[in-house]
Amino acid sequence: MECRIEEAIKTIKMNDRGGFTVPTNRLYPYQWNWDSGFTALGIWHFNKWRAWLEIMALLDAQWEDGMVPHIVFRQNDPDYFPGPGVWQTNTEPASSGHSQPPVLASMILRMVQNGTAYDMRKAREVFPRLMAYHRWFASARDPQGTGVIGIIHPWESGRDNCPDWDIGMNAITVPGDLIAYKRRDTSHVDSDQRPTQEQYDRFITIVQFARETGWDHRRIHAEGPFLMADPGVQFIFLRATRDLLTLAEMLDMTEAISELRRLIEQVSKGSDWLWNDKVGGYCARDIRTGVFSDAITNASMLCFYGDVGSPEQRASMAAHCRRILAACQFGMPSWDPEHADFEPRRYWRGPVWAIMNHMLITGLADAGEEMLAQRITSDTQKLIESQGMAEYFDPMEGTGLGGMDFSWTAAIYLDHCRDRVAELLKETG
Repeated sequence: MECRIEEAIKTIKMNDRGGFTVPTNRLYPYQWNWDSGFTALGIWHFNKWRAWLEIMALLDAQWEDGMVPHIVFRQNDPDYFPGPGVWQTNTEPASSGHSQPPVLASMILRMVQNGTAYDMRKAREVFPRLMAYHRWFASARDPQGTGVIGIIHPWESGRDNCPDWDIGMNAITVPGDLIAYKRRDTSHVDSDQRPTQEQYDRFITIVQFARETGWDHRRIHAEGPFLMADPGVQFIFLRATRDLLTLAEMLDMTEAISELRRLIEQVSKGSDWLWNDKVGGYCARDIRTGVFSDAITNASMLCFYGDVGSPEQRASMAAHCRRILAACQFGMPSWDPEHADFEPRRYWRGPVWAIMNHMLITGLADAGEEMLAQRITSDTQKLIESQGMAEYFDPMEGTGLGGMDFSWTAAIYLDHCRDRVAELLKETG
């Protein structure tokens, strides 16, 4: 396989917009929350100063209540929908109105643990903002303190059109006065790889409701048209909070330590609510009705990353992992390939994502599931080295799909090849 380190660095530099990185040209012309978290980790391997600038640029858009939005609009690009005029959040800089999986603390911990005094200083500088972000998630997405983190839009999960959300989405009535809009994504990527028009109408219905509340997140959680528990956000938030606790201990932030420990205990207990006995695994669940999704996803597998479950539950999830990997050429697919709703090429309804694999590898290795971690590591390397920096990949054929020259795929590749990156930088000075 071809080593693509230089291509990965070139991809990220090509997507640099002077202080922040876009996921890819045209399809995603702004700064995205969890994209920037992963991308900062990749940049860190060849430019530590620029990696921290990526993080600071994202946190520059943090709301007064602590939320870090999922999109930051540094300019109005007519090539993208929905832009700032649709969200109407009245923030500076302009941003979308909800968040995304909070990976930032975990990426920063990685940088600090492998870094220098400079990284420690930067972590100390951003620590209060990270605390505010985690407090926001706890209060705005779990106002009753149940330990179950709710998402108010499929986009908040990062897994935009995963079949998990069909339960909540199918209950949404599209209003007759839905704002008129024209999609832009299908002019950049084949429509069979993107969400359907029916799904998009429901996506915009949720945005329209939320903006009519003035982005009152308590009201959106209580009355909004969509509220579901996502294993991905649940386990990512739990892991990130543990990693934030480790940072607090490293930085001697004593006042934060007890607060973070209480939050970790609460969210750990809340994770039990996502266990679906019928499936024998962690599944998405509608918070208002209690209805479960019936499939195992790559987000389900993040239970190892979140360090949850009894020995029996972990054994069941490991068995699902082996079964799913045996059913496809490349893992880990975003949806169970043995399920009727599996679509290997359509966005989050089947394809493999390098960023999800990155977290899965970490979690499986932490849990002692080395063979499974090695299989997914090998598959990730093969996909990127054969197909390049694609947004996502067909798990059956390995074809690169979605946007090309994608920043977070490049970033994950650099992190996987970090020893070779260091050697290359030494050789080139």
